[in-house]
Amino acid sequence: MNGIPTPSVDIQWASDAPDAPDESRLCNWVRHAAQVAGGVVGDITLRIVDEDEIRTLNRDYRDKDKPTNVLSFPFEMPEGLPEDAMEPLLGDIILCAPVVRREAAEQNKTLQAHWAHMVTHGVLHLLGYDHIDDEDAQIMEAMEIRALNEQGFADPYNIEPHTNMELHP
Repeated sequence: MNGIPTPSVDIQWASDAPDAPDESRLCNWVRHAAQVAGGVVGDITLRIVDEDEIRTLNRDYRDKDKPTNVLSFPFEMPEGLPEDAMEPLLGDIILCAPVVRREAAEQNKTLQAHWAHMVTHGVLHLLGYDHIDDEDAQIMEAMEIRALNEQGFADPYNIEPHTNMELHP
């Protein structure tokens, strides 16, 4: 590659998702997002799920009893273990195939472009980026736009006529 460290990626399929991208593309999007963020060493698990599983996770961890597109869970080292006791685990990214599919149609995006965006978005969250306040949102969105543009995708925030879409419904 270009010398920037990238994570290893493990893909888990808990959904049939016949129109989901293949594992090679998913892994490439994860690694590219990590590169744009400056690089990172460690392991990321990417889990593709249906609405029931993501709804449960969203309810249990975010107090929102509804499905969402992507959730990120950074790994937390168990208390008392030395830092070198385990391989560097970065965390888990959960993507809901039916929500991604529905949003792509609603936003007039290609399914591939929206998957790439949601993977990139999830990786950046996992690496500590957020969009809670305007300044943080501008930083994160600029990184997403750059990562996606470098891979041939359009700016995901330049959507017509949907200009005020929430990323995490």
